Amino acid sequence: MRLAYPATILGTIGALIGIAGSWIPSYWGDEAASVMSANRTWGSLATLLTNVDGVHGLYYAFLHLWVGVFGSSEFSTRLPSAIGAGFMIAGTVVLVRDVVGTKTAVVAGIISILLPRTMYMAVEARSYAIGAAAAVWVSVLVLRLLRNGGTRRGWIAYAIAAAASMYLFLYLGLLLIVHGVVAATLYRRELRRWGLSAVITVVLALPIIIVGFLQRSQISFLARRSYATASNVLIKQWFDAPLIAIISWVLIVAAIGWLIWRLTRRDAWAWRDRAHLTIAGVVWLALPTAILLIVNTTVSPVYNVRYLTFCTPAAAILISLGVVTLTERLTSKTQLTTTVLLLALLAAACAPAYVSQRGPFAKDGGSDWRAVATYVHDHAGAGQAIVFDQSTKPSRNPRLAMNLRPAEFAGLLDVALKTPYADRAWLWDSVIPNRDAVDLLFGVSDVWAVELTTNAAKADDVVLLEQHGYRIESTERVHRTTVYHLIKE
Repeated sequence: MRLAYPATILGTIGALIGIAGSWIPSYWGDEAASVMSANRTWGSLATLLTNVDGVHGLYYAFLHLWVGVFGSSEFSTRLPSAIGAGFMIAGTVVLVRDVVGTKTAVVAGIISILLPRTMYMAVEARSYAIGAAAAVWVSVLVLRLLRNGGTRRGWIAYAIAAAASMYLFLYLGLLLIVHGVVAATLYRRELRRWGLSAVITVVLALPIIIVGFLQRSQISFLARRSYATASNVLIKQWFDAPLIAIISWVLIVAAIGWLIWRLTRRDAWAWRDRAHLTIAGVVWLALPTAILLIVNTTVSPVYNVRYLTFCTPAAAILISLGVVTLTERLTSKTQLTTTVLLLALLAAACAPAYVSQRGPFAKDGGSDWRAVATYVHDHAGAGQAIVFDQSTKPSRNPRLAMNLRPAEFAGLLDVALKTPYADRAWLWDSVIPNRDAVDLLFGVSDVWAVELTTNAAKADDVVLLEQHGYRIESTERVHRTTVYHLIKE
């Protein structure tokens, strides 16, 4: 088997597993931002990006071109992410193979496929998977330059690639710090060249850094969320469930334990390549998280588990090194058997997460917008009116079901709409309050109210409509959304 084959094979397998079932889950708020932005005209998109989400501009522009060719179905818009996950897996294999050889690289590639964070990014119409792919391939490049002594062209290519990755996802700037620490710790002879390249990277990325700073208020919502918890950092960030986290952390600790043991024996030099890969993996896994947590605590809220998606390859690398640590003293046959058993154990632990990520209501605690749109299409008639819950946070607004699937709502009167999102420098529609909108229901006998389900006996909009002479004809609990049909005799 040629050395190029494992990366290609595992990357392809990972992409195929990732895209399987991607069409099943309904979109959720973040994906709605992607799809609705992609469906804008170029002028409308430019207007949006000057006001908000400028850091996602490159991805939105790409997705705009993509949906123009392939449409905006769940399968279509998530396909680039599955492909990105495949490239991330392939890059992980190449990186590990470059340093310690093919056997460990194959294990790392398989683990990359199994990790819940990989399979999550593959069914998410956001830039995380493509960003993770960029992160690992930029890391492949810089490690080759550091290990082998890079040419001027090589270092310039690295600077351009690192800067380009920041336009894709700004937090990939943290990877530059990871590379700097690795260079300063392990490859000091190349530190000066890395430093010059890093300066070029920052200069090239300065426009997107400035945009991110000016639009920093768009992540102010993080201050109202308790994301920076031990559970999120140690479990949700890469492993999703406690059992997966326990297995993974045991293997990661085994890899780190091997490194400490070698350092105390003062023979780490004889195991230099593996020691260097372990150190690089630890820095990549831990440093970006540590930086975000420190900034989150002391300066401004910046932490979200999804923002560390680009560290997934580091988790896979360290877990694979843990597998090697636990099996290396066994005989060749027993070593293979034990490795297969460990991978099978991890696969069994990860399987429920994979299945749950691909259920119809898998996103954001039960997003059900496609089912809502289908129900409204099947039961509502032209000339009837519709109102949407206005008490939710914007990313859970049931109105997004109509924005994402307008054909299913064709012919209905959207009485609260003030300005469509495509005509605004903001992500969402502008609406008038429902209490004012109901005054516009002249001669309309049928109204549909689409409400986020709460513990209240009746949604506020339903009570409001009843006060205006309507009565409930039917109620349908879709999943987390309830659709009311009200009529006036």
